[in-house]
Amino acid sequence: MAIHYHCRHCGYKVGTIDSKSVFSEELGFHQLSDTERHEMIAYQQNGDVHVKTICEDCQEALDRNPDWHEQERFIQ
Repeated sequence: MAIHYHCRHCGYKVGTIDSKSVFSEELGFHQLSDTERHEMIAYQQNGDVHVKTICEDCQEALDRNPDWHEQERFIQ
């Protein structure tokens, strides 16, 4: 099982955690609402998990342009 983190805006692969066993509390998933969990986490048939996050570059762009928070994708 692997947990893959990708930026929700630009698609950049932020990182991967390869582990046989990880608890959602260790990853902070328990702090998400059901809606957030549904929007951010996708479970694959092979056991992998894909998590949408924000990379540093996109976070800096959002900090400089707060109105971009309204858009799902702002990088073309």
